[in-house]
Amino acid sequence: MKKRVVVGLSGGVDSSVAAYLLKEAGYEVIGLFMVNWDSAANRDVLGNPNIMEATCPQEQDYQDALNVANHLDIPLERVDFIEEYWNDVFKYFLEEYDKGRTPNPDILCNKYIKFDAFKEHAENLNADYIAMGHYARVKQNGEIRLLRGVDDNKDQTYFLSQLKQSQLEDVLFPVGHLSKTEVRTIAEEQKLPTASKKDSTGICFIGEREFNLFLKNYLPAKPGEIKTLDGDVIGRHEGLMHYTIGQRKGLGIGGLKDYENKPWFAVGKDLETNTLYAAQGYHHPYLYSTSCTLEDVNLITSEPVFDRELTAKFRYRQADKSVKIIKKDDTVHVVFDKPVRAVTPGQACVFYDNEICLGGGTIQTVYKDGTRLKY
Repeated sequence: MKKRVVVGLSGGVDSSVAAYLLKEAGYEVIGLFMVNWDSAANRDVLGNPNIMEATCPQEQDYQDALNVANHLDIPLERVDFIEEYWNDVFKYFLEEYDKGRTPNPDILCNKYIKFDAFKEHAENLNADYIAMGHYARVKQNGEIRLLRGVDDNKDQTYFLSQLKQSQLEDVLFPVGHLSKTEVRTIAEEQKLPTASKKDSTGICFIGEREFNLFLKNYLPAKPGEIKTLDGDVIGRHEGLMHYTIGQRKGLGIGGLKDYENKPWFAVGKDLETNTLYAAQGYHHPYLYSTSCTLEDVNLITSEPVFDRELTAKFRYRQADKSVKIIKKDDTVHVVFDKPVRAVTPGQACVFYDNEICLGGGTIQTVYKDGTRLKY
């Protein structure tokens, strides 16, 4: 009998090609489209009309997924994970922004939805495997190892760093060994309906939106002062949740007569005083740190991590940075070989040993030469 695979069919080109490759390999393929955002309700958390719902592409994505399934002659099931997404991903997302931090919902989306709720549903369909269109690979070597995708520019292991061994069992990544160009070529050759569809850049399952307006539907704006590191007031901000460390766009600072004509960047936050700190210059010294501490650390394998020379990413698509990970009591410290720019609380720090993704954690506090920065 053919092995049954349930593939996450999102309406994008990567999952479309993944489904095609699985069918070509001889699997019985079932497509599963996840509905994780309640567009139909058209309400925010307070029950008010959500002015941004009209821009959510979820229904178009479903139609694209259905067109692909019909093209490949495979069944497509539409499954509602709205409650799971709200409770396990979106609430955390809002809580982090309310703390002035910059969360990464895609990581939690993988942890709680794509490789948890989805996998449980697939098991109810008697699936032998689940599959996703991620640019990543898995290898069994005594235990499961998560490997980077072959395409360095598209590798998505950063977003999979909170997964456990049990979540990676019986998982296939059919496009992990391909480049994006190769995926597009396959889609075009097979005349898949999504062959020319652009990649999504929006929030996981919510879509592409005017982000600040979207966030205001759920969190009240708390305007405050923008100050220099010396304490001079140089402007007003719309709410700390709208800014991230290293950000230039949207500060609204310019033409100050007592300062040089150089761009300003967000370099710090003070939640207690509701202050945003800004400084001039992309390479301002305050944007660089030498270590950080982590919370919610997840290790994917039993391979040693602490007191080793490894590399880490502090942002998706950032070049690897040489680090040493040290555990003191119950605190995990990441010490950088060289200062790193804009290491931001709330974002993920993900550990690598060459092509192996070892896991990661959430950036908690940031230091420069032992002094805690106002991040």
